[in-house]
Amino acid sequence: MARRSFDASGATRPSRRVLLLQGLMGPLFRRLGEELAQSGHEVFKFNFNGGDRFYWRLPGGMDYRGSLEEWPDTLRAVIREKKISDVVLFGDCRPHHLAATKVCEDLQVPVHVFEEGYIRPDWVTLELGGVNGHSRLPRDPDWYRRVASTLPPVPEHKQVKSSFRRRALEGLAYNCADILTRWNYPHWANHRPWHPLIEGFGWAHKLARGKRRRKNSEQLVERLLASETPYYLFPLQLASDSQIRLHSPFASMTDALMLVLKSFAAHAPADTRLVVKEHPLDNGVCDWNEETRTIATMLGVEDRVDYMAWGDIVPVARAARGMITINSTSGTLALDMDVPVVALGQCVFDIPGITFQGELDSFWTQASPPDRELFNAFRRVLIERCLIPGGFFSEEALDKVVQHAVARLEGRQMLPD
Repeated sequence: MARRSFDASGATRPSRRVLLLQGLMGPLFRRLGEELAQSGHEVFKFNFNGGDRFYWRLPGGMDYRGSLEEWPDTLRAVIREKKISDVVLFGDCRPHHLAATKVCEDLQVPVHVFEEGYIRPDWVTLELGGVNGHSRLPRDPDWYRRVASTLPPVPEHKQVKSSFRRRALEGLAYNCADILTRWNYPHWANHRPWHPLIEGFGWAHKLARGKRRRKNSEQLVERLLASETPYYLFPLQLASDSQIRLHSPFASMTDALMLVLKSFAAHAPADTRLVVKEHPLDNGVCDWNEETRTIATMLGVEDRVDYMAWGDIVPVARAARGMITINSTSGTLALDMDVPVVALGQCVFDIPGITFQGELDSFWTQASPPDRELFNAFRRVLIERCLIPGGFFSEEALDKVVQHAVARLEGRQMLPD
């Protein structure tokens, strides 16, 4: 029996008609659909490939087999026919999602965007309208101070379990279902730059070198933390990340790596080092260690550049003189530890008083820590407007996310977990 949704006074809340587009590779949207239905809402879902369909397995699913050009008209017709009140999607920069956002704007249907958390760990982004470069949040420091002053303290926040193995297996199952059913989705083209088989080979190669990569990284971290030599940290982002392609001046991570290393070689103090940190979910298709070595050697700084292929970024970030990021949420991690940060792309935390506002060439010698009071205000508003507790890769984490997501869609607050 479906649960009814009630507000604080006990009155029944009106049910919503929610349309889900593409989610994360895994059961997130199925779990969200179940929770919405149990709360008395009607749920529909577009599946764009076999991976989407494999993880949905609920009523209300619709296979989209048309082209990207035909998609806006199809979506517009479905929204009108089914009287959709809300659209939910994961990642607002995928081609079908970019087109969907425009359609929803025309029809005045709110779009709720899931993403990895602006603040990690144990937070998930669920923002109205768009994230990062598409975010509606202002860049005015005084606005954050003013709004934060009206909010209560952050509710108690507990950690949730997360399994990298689970994430990898869910991604593998999704890609297998996609490949095996391509015949049924003739116009489907993955938003990621590689064929799933190429990604699979990349992961296999990376896993085969796992022990050696882990040992080398552990030794590097020990040296860094034991030494008094100052260093800067540059965490790489995924080459497939649409935040790079659409919300930064770079066409690829190689372009960004070249710019950062070139600036470091020319302008960083001679007694400093640069640590390039591999993204933990990099698929291994590109050998970023070799790429880093090649560029550093070309620039004559190979003896001052380290590559960290594995390991916890927290202790390394805490001891860094500064962090260079494009628009990674690693930036908020560093800022929360009072580490200076410069953002090279569009991101919600690139605000005067929080991040360095000058050119990268000046950052190496002129960076200063964030204004702690302002960052705390920014963080408080971010949690209130854009974040929900939980995660994607354990049952406990998913339970928390879907419950808070439904509460957010219904416009109600949940008690602390």
